[in-house]
Amino acid sequence: MTFDPFTIIMLAVLAVLIFFMFRNSRKRQADARELQSKVQPGAKVMTNFGVFGTILSIDEDENQVQLETSPGTVLTVHRQTVARVVEPKADVVEETAAVEGAPEFGERVADSGTDATTGDASDETPDTKKSDD
Repeated sequence: MTFDPFTIIMLAVLAVLIFFMFRNSRKRQADARELQSKVQPGAKVMTNFGVFGTILSIDEDENQVQLETSPGTVLTVHRQTVARVVEPKADVVEETAAVEGAPEFGERVADSGTDATTGDASDETPDTKKSDD
């Protein structure tokens, strides 16, 4: 039985697709394990439907989480609805290098045709549109 090149290429593509499917599955499982290890009472979390809150308690038997969204408001949600743990962002100081000669935001810059001190136009003729007559 001989294989033509097209069949060999198709089998190779199929093998590559199966490889990436297994790799993606393992990555998702690792991410889920990492998330579940971070989900502990006191953690700030976001649910699948966009509600932010702090975990008060976790019921392992019922797969429920007591989530405090605001002081005095406690929601009971399924444990799998916790989408991610919200970690406080470090204060990132953005240092922007000022370009030499570039104006700062909001700084007025004189046009090339105006005097920088007075703002007056340097030419004597007014800017009027000539008619097409």
